[in-house]
Amino acid sequence: MAAIQSNMLELGTKAPNFELLNVSTKKTNSLDELKSENATVIMFICNHCPFVKHIGSGLSQLGKDYLKKGVSIIAISSNDIINYPQDSPEKMIEFLKEYNINYTYLYDETQEVAKAYKAACTPDFYVFDKNMELAYRGQFDDSRPSNDLPVTGKDIRNAIDTLLNGEKVNENQIPSIGCNIKWK
Repeated sequence: MAAIQSNMLELGTKAPNFELLNVSTKKTNSLDELKSENATVIMFICNHCPFVKHIGSGLSQLGKDYLKKGVSIIAISSNDIINYPQDSPEKMIEFLKEYNINYTYLYDETQEVAKAYKAACTPDFYVFDKNMELAYRGQFDDSRPSNDLPVTGKDIRNAIDTLLNGEKVNENQIPSIGCNIKWK
């Protein structure tokens, strides 16, 4: 399993808009429909990546803790499903059920959204403020499949909590690490 770091999109970048298939509803959702006036988390994940599976319970808990606080959480899979059929929309639904995830999971078939966000790995996290300007991009926490550190989500939770408190997120951020996005 080769690990790659996120590209660290420039802070302050406006969130690129999108319209993608919601695998649960089979309807298209836009960022404008899904965003929050408090904070919006966008993550690029996939079903088979060991880095994503490692934090699966933490991803579930993130939704349970922050959706009720008015934070929007959007997961996107951009992997090539021809060469990686385990990341198909049908398997995405299974992933949601397996990890008891209660937020939107979108499929980026053309991979244009991943390119617009300069996403590089799974998982890759972005937290936007109420103005949809990038306030955080980086790791979920320090836990990896290869270490014994607990999955806490401390880095992303600190960023979200800071925004919810009306404060500026610390610009010293650690890149996410994971499997590369499986480009066509």
